Amino acid sequence: MKKLTTLLALSCMLLLGACSGNKTKCDVVVTGSDGATVTLVDMLSGETLQSLSSKAGKLSLTAKADRGALLSVRNDENHSQFLFFNDGTPVAIDMSNGALTGSETNNKINYYNSLLGAIMRGYQTTSKEFAALSPEEQKAGAQAYEEKAAAIWDTYDDMLKSVLKENPDNLIPAAFANVIARTMEDDEVEAFFNADAPYAKHPYTLSVKKKIDDLNARLAAAEAAKQESIGKPFTDLEEPDTEGNMHKLSEYIGKGQWVFVDFWASWCGPCRAEMPNVVAAYEKYHPKGLEIVGLSFDKEKDAWVKAIEDLKMPWIHLSDLKGWETVASDTYDIKSIPASLLVDPEGVIVARDLRGDALGSKLAEIFGE
Repeated sequence: MKKLTTLLALSCMLLLGACSGNKTKCDVVVTGSDGATVTLVDMLSGETLQSLSSKAGKLSLTAKADRGALLSVRNDENHSQFLFFNDGTPVAIDMSNGALTGSETNNKINYYNSLLGAIMRGYQTTSKEFAALSPEEQKAGAQAYEEKAAAIWDTYDDMLKSVLKENPDNLIPAAFANVIARTMEDDEVEAFFNADAPYAKHPYTLSVKKKIDDLNARLAAAEAAKQESIGKPFTDLEEPDTEGNMHKLSEYIGKGQWVFVDFWASWCGPCRAEMPNVVAAYEKYHPKGLEIVGLSFDKEKDAWVKAIEDLKMPWIHLSDLKGWETVASDTYDIKSIPASLLVDPEGVIVARDLRGDALGSKLAEIFGE
């Protein structure tokens, strides 16, 4: 893959003067916002260029931005987003029906964005429907949910591939660089960033590439740290329980019993989908000496406690209610959930991130069927 600095230099020379500080006027008329606050944002810098609200439902946003810059107009109430390039053509947005009128390029971006948004809303609806099920229904429907969710993501992936296939020689795919990098397979993402095409040289694409490279480096380091932790003693930490009483992991680990430490959150769909499997493991092996300690990445106590009750999780639960800033995240290099540790009776970590059949197989190996 080309050096990032080389691509950056090329983009500065070739792309619409976007790196030259060539600021041009951007005019956007927004209707159908229903009085919500509407924000114009530069996607590269994250800078808010203008933010307005109007009970009349019609707004005129005017700002200066680099020519060729990728911008977005967002409805802060329903979190809808309209993407477009600052190409000198005025933009009109009707938030009531999702329409965007501007240049041919920006019209096409909005077409793709609308389709991708509809697919994502379908995924969110599916996740909410699953979360609303009773624990028994979730246990029975976990596989169906995962298959349905996977099918939705396949559709999303196919749509992104269509964007690339239909726009090999223009900037349009750059508008979706972030979702392409997060959704498509590694070899496809590498081909996207390495393409000899205008979209690969756009500053926004390059900024996404740098973020992805940095993230991959951090994930690789975290995975290496995880592997290094296997065979080593657990690291103690302290968090409150649901009543606010402080507890250390050392109260439960290293006391002569096997302990499964489960990192999860009430808002985490995959965590909830996995929980019936964890419950089944607890019911089967707790009488034989297995303990579970749940460390939550929640921020809201009510949601945390309700999930414990709804999912019928009768083990120890701790959380400092700091979300991703929780002490558990830094202590054990947790970058995604669900995650887990399996700790032996002496307090030594013997496995990490056991899920599904892998968890059952390991516990059967330890305790017998």
